Amino acid sequence: MTTAPHSPAHHEGAEPLGGAVWNTFTVSLLLPIALMIGVLVVRFTSGLGAVTNMNDGYPWGIWIAFDVVVGSALGAGGFSVAFLTYILNRGEYHPIVRPALLAALFGYVQTSFAVFFDIGRYWEFWHLFVPKYAQVNSALFEVAVCVAAYTTVLLIEFMPIVMERFGWTELQKKLNRVLFFFIAVGVLLPTMHQSSLGTVLVVFGPQLHPLYQTNLLPALFLVSCIGMGLAAVVFEGTMSSLTLRRPLERLLLSKLMSVGIVLAALFLVARFVDAGLRGVLPLAFEASWPALFFWIETVLFGGPILLLFSAKARRRSQRIFVGALSLAFAGIIYRLSAYLIAYQTGAGWSYFPSLGELSVTLGLIAFEVLAIIIAIRYLPILPKAPDAAAQRA
Repeated sequence: MTTAPHSPAHHEGAEPLGGAVWNTFTVSLLLPIALMIGVLVVRFTSGLGAVTNMNDGYPWGIWIAFDVVVGSALGAGGFSVAFLTYILNRGEYHPIVRPALLAALFGYVQTSFAVFFDIGRYWEFWHLFVPKYAQVNSALFEVAVCVAAYTTVLLIEFMPIVMERFGWTELQKKLNRVLFFFIAVGVLLPTMHQSSLGTVLVVFGPQLHPLYQTNLLPALFLVSCIGMGLAAVVFEGTMSSLTLRRPLERLLLSKLMSVGIVLAALFLVARFVDAGLRGVLPLAFEASWPALFFWIETVLFGGPILLLFSAKARRRSQRIFVGALSLAFAGIIYRLSAYLIAYQTGAGWSYFPSLGELSVTLGLIAFEVLAIIIAIRYLPILPKAPDAAAQRA
């Protein structure tokens, strides 16, 4: 069996960007990474309580709410673009497959790190992979297994890019013969754990504010994460075009946002209809933090719909970019609200991330940005610039 003409392994139009990795910006990323390492040394030697503000009322904080729940959703562009390209056979999206795959890989690597940092008895993390410890009725167990499996699948999908860079042609051909299987699994797995992140909140029961507590949470989390993933691909594509002075794939990014606004509309309709049927919509007009963030999310989800409603508007790069930002932040705030702000564990408990927690989160973001910059410098990720392609013709 040969590799499909459109797969991560086949991308004759990609090349390493080249150039110097280290400059003022990339060197500045080393500072938050160093601070993160320092905090983690204390965390692993003295425990979570030494560096976090988590407590019995709030057993998880920003490392889960942002680094895992938000970080994995922003990495959903990998499976979203793969679905459009390979499952729906839309080969036109092929030029953005590798950048989306790269962002997804490092997004899930960040998620995996964050989960490990947050485990109290981190030395027993291997229990996850031993059948006798399996908690098959646990939504968190399903999330952990799927995240670990999907991160592994992303690494396998990424290997042909590395093999192409180093000229390991025979090994690449062997992997290409079975790559279709990993692509299919890579589309399936994220839909499972992204919806299960919503299931975890259903388990919270009355501890979650009524505006957020609904049996639709798995569907809302899945729909919003796909939109966030597409928005992240649009954001990264626009930023790389601006900062690296490369052609902007405006038509493809516009089509991605066309899907994004449909997802945003589905989310809003489902959420308001559900809240109305449950009789909790009046709570959105009360003076409370959950109500405030409910409306902030609503405005942000509605932003790309208003900005990109017409085909003419979707031809404007600025509107595409702002619409993507609005959709991404809508999903970010929705997840943070659901996991932290709308979580009402009872009187006497409060939580706000410590400087140590914030340092680790910023350090992980800096690490991801630096890793992506290094990857595009040395690996064939981005499409060839038109002039370079013309010279090779």
